[in-house]
Amino acid sequence: MGRSPFPTPPTNNPPAGARPNAPTPTSAAAPGAPTRTGAVERRTLVVGRGISVQGTVQDAERLVVEGTVEASMIHAAELSVAQGGVFRGEIEVEDAELAGTIDGTLTVRGNLTVRSTGRLIGKTKTRRLQVEDGGQITGHLEMITEGAARPPAGESVVSSRPALPSTAETATS
Repeated sequence: MGRSPFPTPPTNNPPAGARPNAPTPTSAAAPGAPTRTGAVERRTLVVGRGISVQGTVQDAERLVVEGTVEASMIHAAELSVAQGGVFRGEIEVEDAELAGTIDGTLTVRGNLTVRSTGRLIGKTKTRRLQVEDGGQITGHLEMITEGAARPPAGESVVSSRPALPSTAETATS
């Protein structure tokens, strides 16, 4: 009973014989610095299954949604919505992977991947889009292009590519 169930926090005193200001084996890499594997460690917020968060999220570089998040404008580098996860609100990211549901406004400056279980409802802007068979997009989708002339207000851009047949049309063909 004399021992604390919590580990003792590290002290700032270096061990005897250690060089001052030398890195210790337990020191962690700074956020945003490359790790030994070459991957960049990002400040990550994980909202776990069964957890609901409502409000403002600041300074999270990576947002992982396994539960429910309702938030106004969020800026992050990476968004991952797991199967069963729900994001409601507005978010702007570099890259996004969607296996759950996003209901709101999503802007992706890089890659957006909608997995087979993913549902995207609302307004979306993205540079690159990949949708697996079964993935759903409902609402307004706009592709971000470099140097493309914007249509005058009230006019829409019409693609010259023929539409791909839907799953129902392919199954009956």
